[in-house]
Amino acid sequence: MPISPNFTSVFSKDWGINFTQCMPNGFLKYTDLCNLLQLTAANHSEIGGISFSDMQKFDQAWVLSRMRVEIKELPKWKDIVTVKTWINTSENSRSVRALEMYVNGNKILGSETFWAVFNTKTRRPEALGLPFEHFELYPEHKATQKTFSKINLNNETEMVFEKTVALSDLDIINHVNNVKYLEWCLDFVDKKLVLNQRIKSFEMNFLKELSLKDKVVIHENLTKEAMIYSITKDDKTCFALQLNLK
Repeated sequence: MPISPNFTSVFSKDWGINFTQCMPNGFLKYTDLCNLLQLTAANHSEIGGISFSDMQKFDQAWVLSRMRVEIKELPKWKDIVTVKTWINTSENSRSVRALEMYVNGNKILGSETFWAVFNTKTRRPEALGLPFEHFELYPEHKATQKTFSKINLNNETEMVFEKTVALSDLDIINHVNNVKYLEWCLDFVDKKLVLNQRIKSFEMNFLKELSLKDKVVIHENLTKEAMIYSITKDDKTCFALQLNLK
């Protein structure tokens, strides 16, 4: 679709938190939190003329490569949250996007995300086929205190689960949706740490895509300060997650 007359380089959208998005404690699930952030980014892309539908004319899509989320507090059932987003940097096939979430005008979390343009036929990264110059960039306006980093996977890990990718794990790009990786790993975290909001930040590295019927192994490495999970296929790491605790 063409660029919307309402397009702005800084975009905000309100979302209501419903009960299907909440944990047993009434607070927003971490997976649904990530979904809201990505849906806001998608809405901004749509009014800016670089939505999934626009990019599919070139067999392209945005895919998430890295994500860092810093959490002051989680929203709860019936809250109305405002998600604000803008782009820090963009060049060729890569873009860094910032996102913040507010409740009643108070910032409750920030996220930094790294996106790549992905050809959905060749399954390779490539330069964006659409104009992008109308997006003003804000390289100095950060949403998080720290930038994302490469997760250290050199320490010894323990295998916790084996899984075969199912149809319900796939998204419109025909690979495992990025939030599914987080969901798989969080199922093995001590429920008290999750329900008591002991996770102050988390970081995800998406390294290789997974497809239907792929057989994967989930590993964990636990310390007092952090919990690191990795997902491998044929002994090659496809995903890494680091949970930093309060």
